Amino acid sequence: MTEAALFEAFGGVRGMVETVLPGLLFVSIYTVNKNLHMSALAALGVALVMVVVRLVRRDTVKHAFSGVFGVGFGVVFAMMTGNAKDFYLPGMLYTLGLALAYIVTALAGVPLIGLMLGPVFKENLSWRTRNPGRKKAYTKASWAWGLILLAKCAILFPLYWWADTTQLGWVLVALKIPPFLLAVYLTWVFLAKAPPPIDVFAEMEAEERAEEERKAAAAEVESEGAPAGRHRRR
Repeated sequence: MTEAALFEAFGGVRGMVETVLPGLLFVSIYTVNKNLHMSALAALGVALVMVVVRLVRRDTVKHAFSGVFGVGFGVVFAMMTGNAKDFYLPGMLYTLGLALAYIVTALAGVPLIGLMLGPVFKENLSWRTRNPGRKKAYTKASWAWGLILLAKCAILFPLYWWADTTQLGWVLVALKIPPFLLAVYLTWVFLAKAPPPIDVFAEMEAEERAEEERKAAAAEVESEGAPAGRHRRR
């Protein structure tokens, strides 16, 4: 596993762009004209365009769709309250919930990072019972993600109450990428020192091949024994 492979597993450069661009567009337009409706619709529009681009290219749409839902909730919430700062509130609450999920699952012995990356590295949940070194690394990584996101929330939520919309928006945009890159880097550090993953898919394929070979051998033995049996009966 390389840093680049892990980075791509979390969405890569395009995933970061899809995460940052709607919020950046919202705060840029709002900074200029203070028009909530125009800012919100522009952010939602660019998020939808990014989904369409992925669909046309037949790429993975997970990150783009998550961006659309996040922007959509922000737009609806801001429109309902009439407060432009509420455009950011659903995303902030999601970040807080995700931080708690990382920490709670780490405490429970089922780290969320392991659940996310297990299928990516073809190990599924084998790390839970068969690879304790991987489980320890995933637990450390989940703690890292949880604490980094909690630190981010500790900055953003006071700003939500005390700062104006543009100040909150620009700080939020500035905090999109650096914490993410730090968390990905720490995850790579922990996993690089851990034992390699157990490829459960390769194991399943090997078992299937072995079973087919056993059946073929049994059929061959049966076919060779049948004529001899008929000869003895004569």
